[in-house]
Amino acid sequence: MTTSLSERCTPCQCLAQHFATMLLRNLDLNFLKVFDALMDERSVTRAAERLAVTQPAVSATLNRLRDAMGDPLFVRTQRGMAPTPRALALSVPIKRILADIETVLRPAEFDPATVELTVTIAATDYALRAVVVPFVAALRPLAPHIRIAVVQVSGAAMLERMERGELDFALITPEMASADLHSRHLFRERYVCVMRAQHPAADTALTLESFCQLDHAIVSLQGGGFVGPTDTALAKLGLQRDVVVSVPSFGMLLDIVHSSDMVALVPERLLGGTTGLKVQTPPIEIAGFSKVLAWHPRSHGDPRQRWVREQLVLTCSQLD
Repeated sequence: MTTSLSERCTPCQCLAQHFATMLLRNLDLNFLKVFDALMDERSVTRAAERLAVTQPAVSATLNRLRDAMGDPLFVRTQRGMAPTPRALALSVPIKRILADIETVLRPAEFDPATVELTVTIAATDYALRAVVVPFVAALRPLAPHIRIAVVQVSGAAMLERMERGELDFALITPEMASADLHSRHLFRERYVCVMRAQHPAADTALTLESFCQLDHAIVSLQGGGFVGPTDTALAKLGLQRDVVVSVPSFGMLLDIVHSSDMVALVPERLLGGTTGLKVQTPPIEIAGFSKVLAWHPRSHGDPRQRWVREQLVLTCSQLD
């Protein structure tokens, strides 16, 4: 299901929409672009570089905006230009207006086989292996001129980069999806226990007792951790396993399992195309997780972005 920004305005939102509409009626489009650049960059110098104009031109436009709005809009501080409450209220409506204008001016149709486009995706180590790798393989025959850039970014930085147009999509969990973003459910993931095919325990069903007696390896995204959700679940039963290796990525984890008699619990989708491993159902229930695709409203109506989104969703559905 796609979630989006509410269509019902709060009093503050309606007031901001009124101000933005007034700006659009009384000022040319360049004024809105200068305001948006200043809001993103918080610097006259960087805003001028982004718009390919001079600093005096940006300063002059800002002064005219201040006169039109009867508000300073941006106040100089030691850390740059800080927006006033009036500017913050205007920021989202003006960004939407600019995005709508960009959508109107862009051709409504395109040919995936010839379109040239760079798509930037935020993905964890897991999402890179489970989603991006098969997505790139499926995309290349259809759109050979679309380039994919994968970055690791989360939290406030992710939303800021989307607002700046530096990030197109994020492969995240529902809990990480901001209310300011559109999102679409991709799949539900579950954990399985893996060991090398020649492991001494490969031909016997795992019990809680035998599971705890094995040597385990885990992923610690923060680094150095030897306790995870599995250990929490075991502790509730008064049990404990022996975790002997902690690594920062699932790729390293699978390499260790391949080359040793250690076992590991891994998300099932990571095993697509993997050979030489025995997969078993864990003898204890471990909560899985969901993945969603998130994107900013500024690119929601872009037909190229929409096509790429649909291809990514289709790739995930075909891997179920």
